[in-house]
Amino acid sequence: MEMINIISSEMKLSNSQVLAVAQLLEQGATIPFIARYRKEKTGSLDEVIIAAIRDRIEQLNALNDRKEAILKSLKERELLTQILLTDIQNANSMTDLEDYYEKYRPKKTTRAQMAKEKGLEPLAVFLLLQSNQDPLIEAKKYLSSRNEVESVEDALSGARDIVAEIINEDVQIRAGIRELFLKTGQIRSMVKKGKEEEGIKFKDYFDWTEIACKAPSHRILAMLRGQKESALSVHVLPGEENALRLIERKYIKNQSRSAQQIIIAIKDSYKRLLSKSIEKEYIHQLKSLADETAINIFAGNLKELLLSAPMGQKRILAIDPGFRTGCKVVCLDAQGQLLHHDLIFPHHNNDEKAKKIVLNLVKTYKIEAIVIGNGTAGRETEAFVKGLDLDSNIHIVMVDESGASIYSASKLAREEFPDHDITVRGAVSIGRRLLDPLAELVKLDPKSIGVGQYQHDVDQKLLRKSLDDVVVSCVNQVGVEANTASRELLCRVSGLNDTIAANMVLFRNENGPFRSRKDFLKVPRLGPKAFEQSAGFLRIHNAGNPLDRSGIHPESYKIVEKMAKDVGLSIKDLMMNSLEIKRIQLTRYVTETIGMPTLKDIAKELAIPGRDPRKEFQAFSFDNTIHDIKDLVPGMKVPGIVTNVTAFGAFVDIGVHQDGLVHISQLADRFVKDPNEIVTVRQAVIVTILEKDVKRKRISLSMKEK
Repeated sequence: MEMINIISSEMKLSNSQVLAVAQLLEQGATIPFIARYRKEKTGSLDEVIIAAIRDRIEQLNALNDRKEAILKSLKERELLTQILLTDIQNANSMTDLEDYYEKYRPKKTTRAQMAKEKGLEPLAVFLLLQSNQDPLIEAKKYLSSRNEVESVEDALSGARDIVAEIINEDVQIRAGIRELFLKTGQIRSMVKKGKEEEGIKFKDYFDWTEIACKAPSHRILAMLRGQKESALSVHVLPGEENALRLIERKYIKNQSRSAQQIIIAIKDSYKRLLSKSIEKEYIHQLKSLADETAINIFAGNLKELLLSAPMGQKRILAIDPGFRTGCKVVCLDAQGQLLHHDLIFPHHNNDEKAKKIVLNLVKTYKIEAIVIGNGTAGRETEAFVKGLDLDSNIHIVMVDESGASIYSASKLAREEFPDHDITVRGAVSIGRRLLDPLAELVKLDPKSIGVGQYQHDVDQKLLRKSLDDVVVSCVNQVGVEANTASRELLCRVSGLNDTIAANMVLFRNENGPFRSRKDFLKVPRLGPKAFEQSAGFLRIHNAGNPLDRSGIHPESYKIVEKMAKDVGLSIKDLMMNSLEIKRIQLTRYVTETIGMPTLKDIAKELAIPGRDPRKEFQAFSFDNTIHDIKDLVPGMKVPGIVTNVTAFGAFVDIGVHQDGLVHISQLADRFVKDPNEIVTVRQAVIVTILEKDVKRKRISLSMKEK
């Protein structure tokens, strides 16, 4: 219960809300299921809050595990006191816990330990008392050739080492120095000697200093990457005088000679022990915060990309463009199944043959849209296609082909197309991205899609967890057609896994399409729990029961049946009948387990059953007059597609094989703190060319209107 109290206090939620989420998670419920179908229990918490509760529970469990390990170690070494036990039990963060343990942590032999072995601990205590007695005279008592204390300075030096360690292990001092780092620490990066040329990409950070707590995530990650690649040295430190003054306020009592010895020990403790320890800890903290920001940006971009508007079921001709090796062409039916593949060379002076092939394929397969990858030769291939005498109703669309080559070489692609090479598989992937971006992109590792910032530098475990959350959220938000979805899509449905997804595909292949949600229970390994979690997110469009096509959970079917009976209509006639649905008095159907939040959701689903939350598809075209960076002229306004949003701005594809950057200062006519306030991935925008650097392949853009 203590954990529930901590989380509810931190997140400003009621204990009952946090407890409900914790219990549901422990019972195996997924985040999408809890957010959608257990609103009465959680007080309608959304997926973001539920995920935050889950993550905090995991953090506190890790903290408790660490407490147990520390207590066990202290007990075994007979070092545990009642005060220490209380401090450890009351620690609410890993930082506080490790501070309490610092004094008792098993260490390699330290200078202080060696001094204690020489019998100098009483001299250290004498110095700390700071009496008026002369420490030089006191130190003579500890001279011993047997203990290798040959001089007064040897004795005082050893005593100071003991004092330095006492200061370093002082929980109060560590907290004070930590706060000083947090408030005033400056991060400074310098180029390493002889690394100027090798580390030229880090030139902006060859001599850079700023307040660490105000440094944006992308700069912190850039500096730390430079350090990792041995091009930069990076330090984070507050003013040394302020740090020393903080320690002196506690440890200096007067101006005695012993106090002068303590001042020397304080300087040594700070420079040799404290500053290094807290600096390492603070850099780790800065890195963690920068990771969190970068991961959130990546997750937001991925969500926008996965929820890109689908064209829907259209017969597609997809082209994977290329110069030297030609353009791979595939024809897909409205469900994305491969019908035909070919190879054309429109850029090899035999474009007439290529024209005949494409026009024949368009006619033969009744093509409704032509899709072109945006890689090498993409714009040239687009120009070739637009030059054909095609029906005006045929859409010509360029799509981002990031990750298509990775998919084409994957085990998954080989299993689906064992008789075709990677060029065919890549072209199929490009085509399917227009039909349904979500269904196709779930087959890829999100890191290969190209919408991240420093994704290889951040905590990979946290990144993977965050991106998995996004993929699962998007899949369940849209819903999945059980009879056509791939195994990769099905395994992302709430409550399902790869084994159950594979069994579902096998079941429908052997027994025909699912006719009812009840049929799911016939699938091996799909038991009552998996059914409960998944059924509401799986759709059967040709089901006998119209509710099986909706997002209404089977557990609520009886209530819907009662609603329909009360208004004198069949369920089929009630669905999409907005007038009759509005007349339903939802309060009449409240039960102990189903309240108004769920009833309102049911009413929405009845009005628009199985509604796709994604935007409606809109075709986009680049400026036909520009194909290369050399075609750009400052002041020119051109259409573009946002490909990536970062903390410092947005990258925009304007059709010249090199994305341009709209710096955060150029996103709007007002101050912009977060680029996501203005733009999202896959958004169509109009940008103004500010500058171009052909040699460095850099394009500066603006979205300002003034």
